Amino acid sequence: MKKIFGAAILCAGMVLTAPAHAVDSTGGCGLGSMAWRGQSGIIPQSLAITTNNTFANNTFGITFGTSGCDPNGRITGGTGRMVLAFLEDNMEQFAMDAAAGNGETIETLAGIMNVDSATLGKEVQQNFAYIFPSDNTEAVDVTLRVMEIAHA
Repeated sequence: MKKIFGAAILCAGMVLTAPAHAVDSTGGCGLGSMAWRGQSGIIPQSLAITTNNTFANNTFGITFGTSGCDPNGRITGGTGRMVLAFLEDNMEQFAMDAAAGNGETIETLAGIMNVDSATLGKEVQQNFAYIFPSDNTEAVDVTLRVMEIAHA
């Protein structure tokens, strides 16, 4: 009886929380989304949402800008998340390539964003001071600015 009750609560939780995340098929941001990143289908999405809601870590992530979350809620969808994940791992090299206007990180970002790499290189070089206003600019801010420039 306890197992049936527990399963019913779990299913109810998934059904009640699914509409809140319906606009983002990746399960939102947070630990659940990071743990199930790259997987598709109903089960991984449900597990990501359930993990986030069970531990309430997406609320923490949104508040403090961690776990792939942006406190301003401006990064949505797969492309923004992929750009952010890439830049988190390659910020220093991207800064050097952006200053030069070309390089491997710019080519990779252009591929992720489905834009022309030469155009992206020119745009990030021209907007370098805007993209990197200080030495300790956060990856989420760089992501937002690069996406803004690329889609302007």
